[in-house]
Amino acid sequence: MSTAEPLTSKTWQVRIDIGEHTGTTHAVARLDTGCGTDLRGVGEAHVNPHDLDVPEIGDELATARALSYLADALLDTAAGDLTRVLHAAVNLGR
Repeated sequence: MSTAEPLTSKTWQVRIDIGEHTGTTHAVARLDTGCGTDLRGVGEAHVNPHDLDVPEIGDELATARALSYLADALLDTAAGDLTRVLHAAVNLGR
C-alpha cells in the first residue's frame, strides 16, 4: 500500500478565436490558468493565389502558429518565474 499523497488536479483553459478576411486567417490562442497567468499567441495563414482555398487548412495553420507562440510565451513566463525564485538567469531552451 502506497503512502503517496493524492494527485492535485488543475484545469487551465485555452480559448482559440479564428477569423478570416480576404485570404488571411487569423487565430488568437489565449491561456487562462485561473491563477493570474493569462497569455496569448497569435498566428496567421495566407492563401496562395495559385492554391485551392480550403478554409479548414487555413484554420489549422493559423491555430498551430498561435499555439506555438503561446507555448513560447509560457516557456518565457516559466523562465522569468524561475529567474526570480532562483535569483539567477535561467534558460529553458526550445
